[in-house]
Amino acid sequence: MDAHFRAFTFVDRITELDPGRQIRGRYTIPVDVPNFPATLVTEAVGQLAAWAAMAALEFKSRPVAGLATHIDFLTSVQPGQVLELSAELETLEEDAVAYHGNAQVDGRPVIALRDCVGPMLPLEQFDDPHAIRERFELLRHHGALPGTWGNVTNLALDNVGGQHGESAHATLHVPNQAPFFADHFPRRPVLPGTLLMNSNLELVASLAATLPASAGRRWVLRRVSDVKLRTFTPPGGTLQIEAKLTQLSADAASVSLETREGKRMIASARVRLEYA
Repeated sequence: MDAHFRAFTFVDRITELDPGRQIRGRYTIPVDVPNFPATLVTEAVGQLAAWAAMAALEFKSRPVAGLATHIDFLTSVQPGQVLELSAELETLEEDAVAYHGNAQVDGRPVIALRDCVGPMLPLEQFDDPHAIRERFELLRHHGALPGTWGNVTNLALDNVGGQHGESAHATLHVPNQAPFFADHFPRRPVLPGTLLMNSNLELVASLAATLPASAGRRWVLRRVSDVKLRTFTPPGGTLQIEAKLTQLSADAASVSLETREGKRMIASARVRLEYA
């Protein structure tokens, strides 16, 4: 298999499909990766929904990341585990798809996505429609060989700073070349929104480490809300990320997130942390 479907594809098999309505599938996390970020679980659910939408529209269009009202992070996952994925399409039009979905491991909920909307754009702008059709048929029948993903390039944050207990900021340099661009997308490489979200959440974690905490307890991620990915970020871009504490109580904290390229807003979200 070439790099196309092993660089950033997180569905191994489609197990059930009701065209244009719902879909189920699974993905086996490779045993040899050091970690599998929670944002990649959301990517797996989104990719599953994308297969259902593309198939229903005869592979003329594909959804891209747009909006998500709520993403609940319920528990972490480990290398070697099998993600049981499901998605339901609430509406599907030529210009957009709305869906919700979730992922489980051994019947235990891992991630829940609610009220997600992805703009539908011409598939041929991003990928080879024939290759996508062939991949879909493979997933529907024999399934893809698990464990072929080779891990995501680390996107290190630079110039991390801020005000203790109040805010954090950092710079993210999008690489000019990275393995995931071979799959996201071959004809129009852009930074995956879920990798951008992962970098945002790393910055939130650095802010959380400065919040008041008693011995043996810590702040943990529970929900990301009002996610808005406003534009594509091509290779080579330089992004500024800022996290600001907006509310703090004895058992919860709220953080606002903004990502900009110069003055242009790229993405925004709100994060809920809970004291565990």
